[in-house]
Amino acid sequence: MKRLKRLPVLLIAVLMCFLQACDKNNNLSLFSVQNDVELGQQVSQEIANNPQEFPVLSESQYPEAYTYLEGILDEILASDEVAYKEEFAWEIKIIQDDDVLNAFATPGGYIYIYTGLIKYLDSEDDLAGVLGHEIAHADLRHTSRQLQRQYGISILLSVALGQDPGTLEQIAAQIAGGLAGLRFSREFEEEADSRSVDYLADTDYACNSAASFFEKLLAEEQNSGTPEFLSTHPSPDNRVADINAKAEDINCDTTPLNPSSYDNFKNMLP
Repeated sequence: MKRLKRLPVLLIAVLMCFLQACDKNNNLSLFSVQNDVELGQQVSQEIANNPQEFPVLSESQYPEAYTYLEGILDEILASDEVAYKEEFAWEIKIIQDDDVLNAFATPGGYIYIYTGLIKYLDSEDDLAGVLGHEIAHADLRHTSRQLQRQYGISILLSVALGQDPGTLEQIAAQIAGGLAGLRFSREFEEEADSRSVDYLADTDYACNSAASFFEKLLAEEQNSGTPEFLSTHPSPDNRVADINAKAEDINCDTTPLNPSSYDNFKNMLP
């Protein structure tokens, strides 16, 4: 009888611990912020160890391109709306593949963007919109929250409590293997869109810049069929309207910067 009584007490204690430790965005996650940091480090290492799938451009060979990107990243991260600006790594890497229109973020703030997407975009504001969206995925801890749904409570509790480091490595390898085709729920994509407006509202960029990429995709869809990007992402039909509605709701500046410097940036790439 005593053993039966002790088990519920232990479960209640553990649950209370987590319930009292909602993250800075008021989301309950069984992964701690430190788990996000460690998982991000492992995923970034998995990517570095797989140059065939992820041909990352060297910072030493393309210093000007990285300086340009990091300048945009730093301006967005200066926003008071970024919850984990101090805790996460916020490193950015360029993957060389002109055929891929994609960018992704790992837990812990490691951001990757393909040359195909960089060259597809038309302005620095467009790029800031994409980066704001990816920062939001990391800052809102979408991967951790998605893992919570995928793996279940018992496994993630053991990882979060440091009892199963092997599973953490397995999860890191799985995330790295699927990042190029990573699919978040419509809820998470809309949440990242909305938060990007909040971030960019604190910068000189048009706060609705995340919408311009989808507007270009929609125009191409009408002219030549569905772009490949849309096969792994929610339809942008309502996303443009939602982003613009959020910008109007918080009354932020939607005036874009002069796009001339962006062409210079694209010319820095191979």
